[in-house]
Amino acid sequence: MSTYNILIAGAGGIGEAAGLILASNESINCHLYIGDRFDSSANRVAKTINENSEAVVCDPFVIPEEGLTSDMEAILKKSDIILDCLPGSQAPRLAQYAKDYKCHYANLTEYVKETDMVTEIAEGADTGFILQTGLAPGYINVIANHLFNKFTALYNVDVVESLDMKVGALSKHARAPHFYAFTWSPIGVATEYVKDALIVQDFETRSIPSLSATETILIDGIEYEDDYTSGGAADLPKALAGKVKNLTYKTIRFPGHYNWAKSVIESTPSDKDKVSNLNSTMLNNIPAVEDDVVIVFASVKGKDSNGILRAMEKSIRVYPSKVGKKTLRAIQTTTAAPLCEAALLLLKGKYKGPVFQSRIDTESFLNGPIVSSIYGKID
Repeated sequence: MSTYNILIAGAGGIGEAAGLILASNESINCHLYIGDRFDSSANRVAKTINENSEAVVCDPFVIPEEGLTSDMEAILKKSDIILDCLPGSQAPRLAQYAKDYKCHYANLTEYVKETDMVTEIAEGADTGFILQTGLAPGYINVIANHLFNKFTALYNVDVVESLDMKVGALSKHARAPHFYAFTWSPIGVATEYVKDALIVQDFETRSIPSLSATETILIDGIEYEDDYTSGGAADLPKALAGKVKNLTYKTIRFPGHYNWAKSVIESTPSDKDKVSNLNSTMLNNIPAVEDDVVIVFASVKGKDSNGILRAMEKSIRVYPSKVGKKTLRAIQTTTAAPLCEAALLLLKGKYKGPVFQSRIDTESFLNGPIVSSIYGKID
């Protein structure tokens, strides 16, 4: 088995999880390089990975705010792939490095403008660029596409009435008035609440305000609420155009949370940025927790070839788990595992140029050795 040089950009919770997952999975041999703009963060995560693996070596390095150091350039020259766990604003920069140094690239960001820029960079590349391959966007889009393909094949139809995707990263407990606790980036939560969401309604793709349709839903018999948020639909509205009458992505929360969030957004002074104000308000009022649960729910509804209304649904719950000797939060493993599975697909040489979720082979991805170890296998 070949040994691959894998550069992980970003030494936060997801970068750490990606390194630990790759170091502990027997499906790949690799040498890891973990980079961050803070050398203390890169050194800490590299030390954690090395302590949790006897077979894989992880070397730290510094990623400057602009340009390249000689150390980073030397690592890029021998890298087979970049796993981008940096803030979405850095995606075009890292993608350009991947193209310049002829290595594969995979990222997590849901940012639309930066994704368009990366797509343009990746056009015509000899290496593959898998975009938005985290949890949402990412895994949820692949499993939704899988259900769509399974539904249409089973019931012998080409068009369905609805395709719904829902994801929630939740604490096990939540208190009034916000009914929430942080399990991941507060600025990421604030951004997805404020930016517009993309949906398909009556076969037309539309941009609508996030948090504009709070509804109650029961998943596995437990009551939650959900609402539109930005980014989670990825490229499915475009990829399934004309095949799905109504397509939505919503974020799952405990009942009562969205009323609180909307009250904060609506009370933002006109001279203040809504994302920044919501972010600071949440930071001052909502605690961060380690003991979390990630809920994934996808459903397809439509009539079969005989005109009978049918539905196909799948729900998954992921809790904190040990990777190597270290316990990781559910949001870490559920985000990092799809990124690492994408790396396997790219390193096998299966894809070139920009690759969105709709182009990923659902069977091989969902039942791949890394993703299935976190989410379980899918029929």
